[in-house]
Amino acid sequence: MPGSRNTGLIKKKFMHYSKWNWLATLAGLLLFSACENDLKAIRKISSQEVSKPISTTTGLDVIYSDSAHVKVHLKAPLLLDYIDKKFREMPKGVTIISYEHASGIKQSGQIVADYGIERQNDKIIELRRNVVATNAKGETFKSDELIWDQAKKEFYSNKQVDVTFATGTHLLGTNFKSDESMTHWTMGNTNGQIPVNQNFGQ
Repeated sequence: MPGSRNTGLIKKKFMHYSKWNWLATLAGLLLFSACENDLKAIRKISSQEVSKPISTTTGLDVIYSDSAHVKVHLKAPLLLDYIDKKFREMPKGVTIISYEHASGIKQSGQIVADYGIERQNDKIIELRRNVVATNAKGETFKSDELIWDQAKKEFYSNKQVDVTFATGTHLLGTNFKSDESMTHWTMGNTNGQIPVNQNFGQ
């Protein structure tokens, strides 16, 4: 029958077209997947490249002065500079020494930490891990973090700070804030131990 023959021909053509259409779609999906994977790989490589330091400095030694007077001396064995991320990292530790000029140049305080990071846009240096600071009065400050705000010329910490006085008084507190010499400081939520002299009251 002519009509049946035409119907079968149409079905064959449709099946043939559907097969090639399906293959084209599959190829397109595979190509899209490959391109997407390639794009992900490129993005991963790019992010890794961005995270790499563009310059490395060993034996960093920087002087910060005010009105021709040396105020702070910063030293670090290694500095990694990341321009794109606008920060500089000191992964092998950092030392910050402050000076006073009331009677000549005299060291007024020192801070050491296992790690430091400078955020250039914010003008702050974050000191982390085993942060130990001392001042001219013999007071010692210990914390996991201490932040130097260069614009405000002060140090502060939102972590717990452990303070030991030259007299033996021992205090713990939070919301610590100090000037750059660590001489004038405040701290909230304090508690600790105050040694009592055996002859007290006599």
